[in-house]
Amino acid sequence: MGKKAKTMSAILMSGMLLAAGCSNNSESASSENYELENVKFPLEEQVTLKMMTSSSPLAPDDPNEKLIFKRLQEETGVKIDWTNYTAGETFNEKRNLAVASGELPDAIMNAGYSDYELLKLAKDEAIVSVEDLIDEHMPNLKKVLDDAPEYRSMMTAPDGHIYSFPWIEELGSGKESIHSVDDFPWINVEWLNKLGLEMPKTTDELKKVLKAFKTQDPNGNGEADEIPMSFIINHGGEDVSFLFGSFGLGENWDHTVVTNDGEVKLTAADEGYKDAINYLNGLYKEDLIDVEAFEQDWNTYLSKGKEGRYGMYFTWDKANITGMNDQYDLMPALEGPDGTKNVARTNGMGFDRNRMVITSANENLELTAKWIDQFYNPLQSVQNNWGTYGDDKQQNIFEMDSASHSLKHLPLEGTAPVELREKTSVGGPLAILDEYYGPVTTKPDDAAWRLGLMKDVMVPDMKADNIYPKVFFSLEELDKLSKIETDLLAYVQRKKAEWITNGKADEEWADYLKELDRLGLQEWLKIKQDGYDRNQS
Repeated sequence: MGKKAKTMSAILMSGMLLAAGCSNNSESASSENYELENVKFPLEEQVTLKMMTSSSPLAPDDPNEKLIFKRLQEETGVKIDWTNYTAGETFNEKRNLAVASGELPDAIMNAGYSDYELLKLAKDEAIVSVEDLIDEHMPNLKKVLDDAPEYRSMMTAPDGHIYSFPWIEELGSGKESIHSVDDFPWINVEWLNKLGLEMPKTTDELKKVLKAFKTQDPNGNGEADEIPMSFIINHGGEDVSFLFGSFGLGENWDHTVVTNDGEVKLTAADEGYKDAINYLNGLYKEDLIDVEAFEQDWNTYLSKGKEGRYGMYFTWDKANITGMNDQYDLMPALEGPDGTKNVARTNGMGFDRNRMVITSANENLELTAKWIDQFYNPLQSVQNNWGTYGDDKQQNIFEMDSASHSLKHLPLEGTAPVELREKTSVGGPLAILDEYYGPVTTKPDDAAWRLGLMKDVMVPDMKADNIYPKVFFSLEELDKLSKIETDLLAYVQRKKAEWITNGKADEEWADYLKELDRLGLQEWLKIKQDGYDRNQS
């Protein structure tokens, strides 16, 4: 208990953690020392580890009711005594109090820590480094890292240690990654056909199309209720960022791009960014942009989409807004006034380095590491991510092909994929590499469809060879970035919305650039560039 008390004191003094209650039903939040060495599964006698996790409100309150965990307990002989919270129960606060109080479980799964929090926990000795455990006791994860060494690099903190277990989900690679573009532009091809219009190829042609949508009653109800174009400003996949690529570097959700010369740039300081803003202001002045685009929430956006009122809108997958039908199609990149045509890449990838941690209270490190390593078995990873097979109590997402011993996605039969996934999957640490598709599992139909669109429609116009990677910054760097970004990015996003509506970008541009510098842009660029260069080396 001495280490727990010191941990509690250090963390409380750091002022990092929030407070809200959590405790296990048992006398201690962590398990006893089983003194097990050379662990082999299944164990001769069942043992219990104590862990904290979060799960969907759609899932059982006790994770052990999930078939995946039932099978894992049978295969290993390890029972998990879960302290489980749903998102609605403010898991982060419960998690933080458990740490701050010193009542540490053996491990925390689906931990959700930021890099800053992770490094603080490591500094305060609340969690342990795991690189030796990986190399000595985790052959499944070690194989993943040997096959794809870039992930080991991204997992490793600036001090050379690894403090957490990752979630890895590859779906396509390089420019063809499913994450390369999130804000797909979906255009109403039924309206195009009805009005005798072709898919626009330039920004001028798009403006003419949007005018026709507004004035020529394409839905045929005799009312001017069509919305030529809608979006949710500064909202990831629903933002209007895609159109910025017709004017220069383009735009994405974190306003960061890497040139083909390896230079890190803020998109919002590029001259072409201003030109894109002016173009959108021109659309706004002619009432071609949804007046609610600057304030609407997801439910409002969704409601109008389901009513079929949009001429064009933006989102990851049209099935979420207007349904998987032929009414809307993906619009390719447009040529801008000077002939520029560019699809800016996002900096997203299927990687979360902080999916699970082992705490300093754990006295069964080898056992815990070998149990976690089961999650990195390819067949197990696939089930952790999507759900399982052979459940006679509810719908399955997979069937097991006995001949190939691989998992085949089943038809969803009208069930929303996210709903089925949240009921049956367990998340946590896992790894799904591109090479698993075929020998281990099939691709989900919706993912395969989107990957095809990415390859055929988006990739031909992607100019950037690089994205900004998942750089693991130091505590000092993270502290500086946080302080700068709090004001800098808020300012960028506010001016973006203001200029689209008020059209003052040209006259305010010089002062805007000066304000970016005053808010720390140059220091931000240096930290980001240094991190990028370290990552590349």
